[in-house]
Amino acid sequence: MRVLVTGTAGFIGFHLANALAKRGDEVIGYDNINDYYDVGLKLARLKFAGFSTDEITTNRLITSKTTPNLKFIKADLADKTTLDMLFKEYKFDCVVNLAAQAGVRYSLINPQAYIDSNITGFLNILECCRHNATPNLVYASSSSVYGLNENMPFNTHEAVNHPISLYAASKKSNEMMAHTYSHLFGVPTTGLRFFTVYGPWGRPDMALFLFVDAALKGKSIDVFNHGKMRRDFTYVDDIVKGIIKCVDNPATPNPAWDAKAPDPATSSAAFKIYNIGNNSPVELMEYINAIELKIGREISKNFLPLQAGDVPATFADVSDLVADFEYKPNTSVNDGVAKFIEWYCEFYGVKA
Repeated sequence: MRVLVTGTAGFIGFHLANALAKRGDEVIGYDNINDYYDVGLKLARLKFAGFSTDEITTNRLITSKTTPNLKFIKADLADKTTLDMLFKEYKFDCVVNLAAQAGVRYSLINPQAYIDSNITGFLNILECCRHNATPNLVYASSSSVYGLNENMPFNTHEAVNHPISLYAASKKSNEMMAHTYSHLFGVPTTGLRFFTVYGPWGRPDMALFLFVDAALKGKSIDVFNHGKMRRDFTYVDDIVKGIIKCVDNPATPNPAWDAKAPDPATSSAAFKIYNIGNNSPVELMEYINAIELKIGREISKNFLPLQAGDVPATFADVSDLVADFEYKPNTSVNDGVAKFIEWYCEFYGVKA
């Protein structure tokens, strides 16, 4: 297959692009390499994938030195001219849109970034898919869309009308925009609501990275909601397996869809929403304990209230992914955390 993966310098996009290329797909990576977090880490991911960082310049398509079927272009989703050029030249079999302005807390500080990337950028992707008859669009949504909902496990067949951050609102907007294009223009779209993804090469603004970084530097960590958070932590390899299932299986219309009792997760159009998570929420303190177990010492903790925009718990009902694709995450928190710490120590040249 010929696949466009946006957000390739990002955490999940990096892992997905490499996995698709490894199995033999022709992959075009796309990323603007913004400075939301350490650009050096993003460039290191690309270097690990075989790209010469000296060759990375805006709007220049380059080829991996180690994986000839993996290419990359530095460009922004707002750059519709470059997107149009790529779509016309490569006629993608599938587009996986993982490029987005991430982060719940940052959306309280810089809301415009979420409109530019998550709304305008996603519209450009939809327009390109529409005008090039792209047979499959898979895109990143988020567990954040569940907002004030406390009915767990979170189920895609229930409405999500109460987001509590602009980031979450932008992701719900993506789902509604996707449905519009599926209905009006026949673009098959699959939205994936990710649940707290972690693992090697992870983002520096995520809890695991922050905790490990502080612990190995002998600093204390901030533990919000006084440690009473529960998250459906999902290891990145398990996430990638789920995404690839959706790459290989475009959404189809639900013949049983009833407009008088509409199911939010399906449609009479080729539209589907899945939760993609571990289906096994873990107490934040247990997550921290997994770090302490690996590094062999206790971490000093600052217990703080719940932050604005955060939810106290997430829990994914992944029964649809299981039923449709036999999806089953199998990486335990202890194993996943240990793998992250091993990567961190090697990458930064430190000892646990």
